[in-house]
Amino acid sequence: MSTNQVMLEQPAAGFAPGAKRLLASPPVLKVAAGIVLLCAWEGVVRVFAPAYVAKPTGIARVFFSVVSNEQFLAAAGATLWAVIQGLVIAIMLGMAVGLAMGRVTVVERGLRYYVNSLFATPMIAILPLVTLWFGYNADARLAVIVFAAFFSIAVNTCDGARSVPLEYLEVARSFRARPLSTLLDIVLPSSLPYLIAGMRLAAGRALVASVVAEFFISIPGLGYYILFNSRTFKHNEAFVAVIALVIVGVSFEAVLNWVTRRYLPWARRD
Repeated sequence: MSTNQVMLEQPAAGFAPGAKRLLASPPVLKVAAGIVLLCAWEGVVRVFAPAYVAKPTGIARVFFSVVSNEQFLAAAGATLWAVIQGLVIAIMLGMAVGLAMGRVTVVERGLRYYVNSLFATPMIAILPLVTLWFGYNADARLAVIVFAAFFSIAVNTCDGARSVPLEYLEVARSFRARPLSTLLDIVLPSSLPYLIAGMRLAAGRALVASVVAEFFISIPGLGYYILFNSRTFKHNEAFVAVIALVIVGVSFEAVLNWVTRRYLPWARRD
């Protein structure tokens, strides 16, 4: 090996371990992948797409003006409030039906087929019927959100109630625990990991249902905001609303993860 080769390899040998650790760290990989995707998006749009198509630089240019706009804030508030209302209703009804199905055999045999069938039904298919029942207003949006979120919670709560260890129930019987105490103190806590998994699914489905309903019914909300700006060739503004929906979904997931780590240590995911 020549002297020049040794001199070139010595700095590389000293620098390589630290560089490899830095490049292999998850934050660096995530940032690098994001930068690559954004650059590819920007380049493809500039080369192949019309000028009005959304691109990262255009979105960044209008982002702060859009999020401070009263129209956008009103639309975001309408959508988020409808999603919160729908999730609360779906959680209450889904927990009641799921616990009943999980602990009462007659209820489970009577409802399981219908719950599974409706769970697999596309929410877009029921929108024309919902508008006939509730009208072209916010009530129809709320009904679609409840329909989209209810079945995820009911199915998961039912599975959780059925998976309670038998020894827990035997201990409750040996101490002559009342049925209500057994339900609240044993069955429900044991079903909470399943319930939280159902809430994760329900939150995503509720957001999708809200946006789809606003597309179809044309009522104020982020869905209608996206539709209106897309049809008026303001794609950058429309994509800001899409980013807002993504932030809401990620925030809900983060809150559920925090609740799981804080209050359900036995169900914590690594």
